[in-house]
Amino acid sequence: MGKIIAIANQKGGVGKTTTSINLAASLAVLEKKTLLIDADPQANTTSGLDFDPDSDSGSTLYEVLIGRKKMSEVTLDTQIKDLKIVPSHINLVGAEIELIKVDNKELALKEALREVLDQYEYIIIDCPPSLGIITVNGLTAADSVIIPVQTEFFALEGLGKLLNTIKLIQTKLNPSLKIEGFLLTMFDGRLRLANQVVEDVRHHFGSMVFNTVIQRNVRLSEAPSHGKPVILYDAISAGTNNYLNLAKEVIAKNS
Repeated sequence: MGKIIAIANQKGGVGKTTTSINLAASLAVLEKKTLLIDADPQANTTSGLDFDPDSDSGSTLYEVLIGRKKMSEVTLDTQIKDLKIVPSHINLVGAEIELIKVDNKELALKEALREVLDQYEYIIIDCPPSLGIITVNGLTAADSVIIPVQTEFFALEGLGKLLNTIKLIQTKLNPSLKIEGFLLTMFDGRLRLANQVVEDVRHHFGSMVFNTVIQRNVRLSEAPSHGKPVILYDAISAGTNNYLNLAKEVIAKNS
């Protein structure tokens, strides 16, 4: 039975999509059958794995959420053997509106995942940078959530809102939802501020913070424009090493 992990933070630019792509790729390279779901209408995860987010193929997460297709019908192979993806499209914005009229709209993704749950060891959901109905679907379907926190000024700003949303979902929709961990991203060890943020987050959240810290890394930033996870773009970069370590931490926590 697959473990479903949502990657969520309503604040944009914190490394959410980078984490979704590279954690999923690293899990797959470590021979864990992994499904990556792009639940963000911006479709950056889709393009980051070399799929055309503008192609209106009619086979994306949007069709699944509105009940037009099954999850297995929209799942695509990637360049990594054990990694598959469910792509996104700008149409997904429309699902926000269409789901409003549907009963149990918060459960659409959870229901759709039942069909494929036993085919994967890990299912990673890249949630949109908002707390709308799609993110609520992601958190309702998930067993746990990873929260990326960038090591910059205002790092903790907005986290309160996200934690309240998680609490609400635990109370009303998904009592078994856990926080898998806070992930420190975009770390530059030369900056006093970055080191201070790491200290603050570890002080605040203790053992809930992953040991792995994702460093600022040029290769990591370049990889999506080549349609590759960093592990395929530059196997010996710091970014590759960071995300492999994160994947190992996730596996150790769940074994």
